[in-house]
Amino acid sequence: MPKQLSSWRKLAAAAWSAPSDPQFYGEMDIDAAALLSYVERTREATGIRLTVTHLVGRAVAHAMTVVPEIRVRAVPGGRFRERESVDVFFIVNVDGGRELSGVKVTDVDRKTAAQVAEELQARRTAIHAGDDSDLARGKALLTRLPSVPLRLALRFASWLTSDLNLDLGRFGMPRQAFGGAMVTSVGMWGVQRAYSPLAPYYRVPVLVLVGAVHQRPVAVAGEVVVRPMLTLTATFDHRYIDGYHAARFADAVRDYCADPTRHEPALADPEPEPGRRPGPRPERRPKQSPDQGLEPSPEPSPEPSPEPRPGQARKRRRGQDPEPAHEPDGDGRRRNNAARGAARRPGRAEPSAPKNPAPTKNPGET
Repeated sequence: MPKQLSSWRKLAAAAWSAPSDPQFYGEMDIDAAALLSYVERTREATGIRLTVTHLVGRAVAHAMTVVPEIRVRAVPGGRFRERESVDVFFIVNVDGGRELSGVKVTDVDRKTAAQVAEELQARRTAIHAGDDSDLARGKALLTRLPSVPLRLALRFASWLTSDLNLDLGRFGMPRQAFGGAMVTSVGMWGVQRAYSPLAPYYRVPVLVLVGAVHQRPVAVAGEVVVRPMLTLTATFDHRYIDGYHAARFADAVRDYCADPTRHEPALADPEPEPGRRPGPRPERRPKQSPDQGLEPSPEPSPEPSPEPRPGQARKRRRGQDPEPAHEPDGDGRRRNNAARGAARRPGRAEPSAPKNPAPTKNPGET
């Protein structure tokens, strides 16, 4: 005899049908120190407003090259075909967060994170200015329809542009409008962890959400330390991949985020300030000083001594030094007279002495 269902089970059985959703979810925590460091150095070196979301987009593109089974698109007949390029669709908010739009960046695996950031900034500016040529016309056309016809129109448009790979850009529905993967951020609102569903018309195997970076205590080498942690969540479509591919995808994303410098080109030196010559600064050498370990400048040549007086020359010839003009001893008067007498000898002009010269006192005289 069948067991009678509870009232709650009756309500649940009546409300939901059999499972038909192919989505499954995953999350991982990443130490964001390397990402934040690369963001800061790139901003200083290039002036480009790089963010963690841009780096995660590059990490997703890197993972799509490492796991080619994810880089596929559905085609009629229940088959899959490899995508021609690695394109990532970034969901952006416009109108102060009251509206959502998006930008598909092509060949993300061949572009640097700085190039991705520049392209997204330019496209986002165009969206704010109302020049969203890729999706504006399609959105304006589809949103005029009621709900039921709109649902059918979305599925038909995705079948044309994704499954049949047709380009209907003149109607605002470009070929493969959502690329091969999608990335969006909830970290700008301070949300650390969130999940998002895959709409049927996306036709992508994975959607990655970027949370906010927060300082959290974690175990490192057996010790509890505080680190800047980032949570990434992902929604996968089971029709494209299974858990094995999702695990390899997560490993490749983690590998990129652990050290972006291994996957990005070397950063150039920061741009010089206005008025400053580019290039490395020349080494500033300190002023030369005899106390410093620099090569001293050559000493100046000694000035030639004045020509000796005739009396002094005769004394040098006899091997004697000339007597000083003043000798600080008690016999100073005699020595002065001898020096004045030598100066008055013929062969040298003598200036006339003043009348009544004052007596000269030498040290030692009273």
